[in-house]
Amino acid sequence: MHRPVLYHEIIHALSPQRGGHYVDATLGAGGHAWGILQASAPEGLLLGMDVDPLALEIAGEYLADFGSRAILVRASYTSLAEQLAALGWQYVEGIVLDLGVSSMQLDTPGRGFSFQTDAPLDMRFDPSNPVRAADLVNELPESELANLLSRYGEERRARQVARAIVGARPLETTTQLARVVAAVTGSGRPGMHPATRTFQALRIAVNHELDALEEFLPQALSALAPSGKLAVISFHSLEDRIVKQYFRRESRDCICPPRQPVCTCGHRAVINIVNKQLIRPDETEVKDNPRSRSARLRVVEKKK
Repeated sequence: MHRPVLYHEIIHALSPQRGGHYVDATLGAGGHAWGILQASAPEGLLLGMDVDPLALEIAGEYLADFGSRAILVRASYTSLAEQLAALGWQYVEGIVLDLGVSSMQLDTPGRGFSFQTDAPLDMRFDPSNPVRAADLVNELPESELANLLSRYGEERRARQVARAIVGARPLETTTQLARVVAAVTGSGRPGMHPATRTFQALRIAVNHELDALEEFLPQALSALAPSGKLAVISFHSLEDRIVKQYFRRESRDCICPPRQPVCTCGHRAVINIVNKQLIRPDETEVKDNPRSRSARLRVVEKKK
């Protein structure tokens, strides 16, 4: 199995300790979880969460040697507090959240995440989710579709793309959609497919990714023990902006407007920001795994 994105940086940041309790909130194939369990041996415990049953199956096999130390559940990371309560865990020493689409998902044609192969327009992390990308593409009014592409994909030509999509309906496959978008947006930036932003926007909308992230972050900070670490890997500016702004807010003792002479908010910092600058993959990792090139890691520590 290939190392997950920023693997060594995550393990270094969390510094798992013997007997600690940890959470991999987006388990995927289990790469980060394996490193945490290995470093926290022989008594460390890990809760691994994922909504994708295929991911849980693969991770279960990969982590089998850790036995009952690896507790894997099919659940969204938005249910973190609920899952910890079910285990009787009041606090944990470390949490990792990797917001990227896994290679396993991208490389499974039937999932419809990639425009590299012809597949149904699906894009669901959780197969039980009733809404597919095809539903949005074929049913949203043109104005709503344009707003979706602009907000979640930061697509500059969102109106033109939405108009072309509506005119080409019905669209049922990834390659059909990619061709329609490319006809409007042209060749795009070097190294970036012209349909990338559209596919990103649809995937975010289908899985409610930004709402889920905003719901997760307060739960994660509440769950951390003093000196516990939270590490978040994001892959585009929308996710990273949410993480950065939330971490900045919760690391300050006052969040009153800048020109207000006296603090009235009563807010107190609960975290320290560990890395003032973004941690990104080095050249070697990007060469080995080109999909890691846009990864951004932010780490915070719960105040004592």
